[in-house]
Amino acid sequence: MNFQKLTSVIVLLLISVFSFAQGGKKLDKIIKRDYQIIECTIAKMSDKTVEYSLPGETMQISLDVSQIARIDFASGRSQTFDVSANASTPASENSGQVIASAEMKSNTIAVLPVPYVNSGTMESSEEMAKFAQNDLYNKLLDKSSNLFPLTVQDLRVTNSLLHKAGIDYKNIDETPIQDLEKILGVDNIVAAKVSFTLTEGATSSTYNSGNAKVSDNNKKVKTSDVSTTNSSNLTYYNYMVYFDMYKNATKIYSQTRKPFLNIKDSWMDSITYLLKRSPIYVKK
Repeated sequence: MNFQKLTSVIVLLLISVFSFAQGGKKLDKIIKRDYQIIECTIAKMSDKTVEYSLPGETMQISLDVSQIARIDFASGRSQTFDVSANASTPASENSGQVIASAEMKSNTIAVLPVPYVNSGTMESSEEMAKFAQNDLYNKLLDKSSNLFPLTVQDLRVTNSLLHKAGIDYKNIDETPIQDLEKILGVDNIVAAKVSFTLTEGATSSTYNSGNAKVSDNNKKVKTSDVSTTNSSNLTYYNYMVYFDMYKNATKIYSQTRKPFLNIKDSWMDSITYLLKRSPIYVKK
């Protein structure tokens, strides 16, 4: 009897372990260029498409590689997809304008406009894209001594040259890096993106106060307690920061990071963190 009970327990444990292993199976992650993240199981890859299935489904979905920025495989390996490799025509033909090459200045780094996108609504903000670009530019200026021998290109010069070429935060990702380097006349580029979602939360706090009346013999005869509760709604920013660096049209650094805090400007903390760990930053 005891042997049968022991056998039953072992069988139940094996079933539990198997179920946990199945439920806890690691998934591949496809990070699209519109900042959408798809958790899935990748079945097949080619030069043009990636085929995958969603958790709990067997139907395979095909996705064009031109829509993919990076794939993080369940094995731990990552693969980055360069948009310039999939561009069949140069940016000049797409925009109807001829690329004007600026005078090349070696050891110069430019900061591109920073797409700032709500990944929940897919809405982008021109104002925040300029604000984010300006913040990143100022951060590089503050750390200019750590970037030597690189010189940071003036932001007005960068934006003026991009404007003449018909490039802004909306189409910056569609322009090959080698074309951007020619347009700006630099051999180094910083390209960042900020994706976020918003969540709402409520907090409340209670304050207690009381009054006591006493008689002549110092004995309490009456008390009056007051309790006040204040509540407020908070907005939490859930950021994902994408940070890439290029030198002579070659990507030399590519990282993503979530800020530790969920406050409005916390994305800049991730920018600072990634910059200090980039290959152009020299500790002093």
